[in-house]
Amino acid sequence: MLDKFPMQQVLNEEGKVNQDAKIQEISIDKIKRFYYLMLRARLLDKKSVNLQRQGRIGTYVQYEGQEAAQVGSAIALEEGDWMFPTYRDHAATLTFGHSMRNLLLNWRGRLEGGIPPEGVKIFPPAIPIASQLPHATGAAWAEKKRGTDRVSLVYFGDGATSEGDFHEGLNFASLFHVPAVFFNQNNGFAISVPMNKQMKAKTIAQKGLGYDMECARVDGNDILAVYFAVQEAVERARKGEGPTLLEAVTWRYGAHTTADDPSKYRDQSESETRRQTTDPLLRLERYMRNEGEWDAAWVASLEEEINEEIEMALLEMENYPDADISQLFDHVYDVPTWPIQEQIDEHLAVKGRNA
Repeated sequence: MLDKFPMQQVLNEEGKVNQDAKIQEISIDKIKRFYYLMLRARLLDKKSVNLQRQGRIGTYVQYEGQEAAQVGSAIALEEGDWMFPTYRDHAATLTFGHSMRNLLLNWRGRLEGGIPPEGVKIFPPAIPIASQLPHATGAAWAEKKRGTDRVSLVYFGDGATSEGDFHEGLNFASLFHVPAVFFNQNNGFAISVPMNKQMKAKTIAQKGLGYDMECARVDGNDILAVYFAVQEAVERARKGEGPTLLEAVTWRYGAHTTADDPSKYRDQSESETRRQTTDPLLRLERYMRNEGEWDAAWVASLEEEINEEIEMALLEMENYPDADISQLFDHVYDVPTWPIQEQIDEHLAVKGRNA
């Protein structure tokens, strides 16, 4: 099945063009924009890991190594489209317009962390595995029934493809021909379970065949390959040509979360090797060097600018008003059950005594 789904690639590990049919459409300014967005995502990720170690945010879900997959896909969307992320896709949501402050608030356990800026259609990050796929399908179906050309882009990992919601979402999307793009980031491991122990299928992409939808496999560390593949899928969806399943093959350097130890189930030396070979930022750097467009001073200025942005967002996060504990009771029941009402009454009584 691997030969039926060859890996689509534009830039190889040395930053050399494997296919030039479309790369002429990308200006050097856009290439630099891609690099900036990936660098911004990476620096935020590194800072967030440090914040967790310092106890300034809670358990954090890192994504370093997956920047090309997330940024390259998010750039292919337009204003008014929908994005349905997992708990790991803050590089994508940041690229699509999410507030950096709110992304940090999310990892501090704040309700506000899941709220995007006004007019930016980002669904709150899904913690249950694959539950966002039927949501994305439903939103796409609603846009179709409204007669718009808006598209849903939904993210999920390889483990999600073993969940019922994955199959329900794809089946419904295929049957009703909805404008949705299902974007899988195949990191090779569903937490500690390698792909070959999770499924018989050799690729994630082939699973789309059962739903008679367009499906393809792309190098998830090549931002240009990701961008072109998602752009094509989005345009098909926008024209009413139905959904697409894309598999972006990538590698995350770090743990599943800051509470995980990946050395117990995979050889971490693989990550160090990949940092020098398949890294998405390094690949784009090599391309710009090959084109005579690399400027170390420019990169240093970007890092300074991004770090200032992160520090400002961190300051805003840490100075954000304290949460009201009464929010624990909101959005659970329309009419509180008696045990919940007892807790509300007890909370109000304690609050009154401490006033």
